[in-house]
Amino acid sequence: MDWRFPGIRPQLSVWQKVDSFARQSFAGASTALLLLTVAAPLGLPGQAQLLEAIAIACIFFWSLFRPSCMAPPLVFALGVLADLLGFAPIGVNVLTLLIAHGLALHWRRFLTRQGFLTVWLAFIVVALGAAVLQWVLSCALMLRLLSPIPVLFQAALAAGIYPPLAVLLTRAHQALAEHADE
Repeated sequence: MDWRFPGIRPQLSVWQKVDSFARQSFAGASTALLLLTVAAPLGLPGQAQLLEAIAIACIFFWSLFRPSCMAPPLVFALGVLADLLGFAPIGVNVLTLLIAHGLALHWRRFLTRQGFLTVWLAFIVVALGAAVLQWVLSCALMLRLLSPIPVLFQAALAAGIYPPLAVLLTRAHQALAEHADE
């Protein structure tokens, strides 16, 4: 069988299947690893906000630039992980991350053609909206009005962490794309 004929594909070896699986799972695995690393008991102030900022930044980036690797069930699982690690009410991060994922997918065609500044500004809008939504949901679930200061800190932290994180994730994305062609 020749791979040049339409409809006929060569059989993949075991290593090619493992490689393909590793490429597909990189986005979710790296995001989960970052969340677990940030959740380590380091005693940093604002550690819960940093966890949520990293979660939304990674999910926004991968949903925008490699959406096949960041499916909604994976976003749901990462949201549950972020809820459990950050001691947030269960479901708050799940909902906000799923909404951020949906917005990234919706804006994907426009944003992937734009420069970094436009993508970053769109992320800031999403991060601010997600932080406000988390605050509203947390207030509703706890049946009391919480201070909005952590929400503003989380949005600012997410806006500040996105550029260096995007540089690292872009390099990983390019490396995955380069080696996929081989």
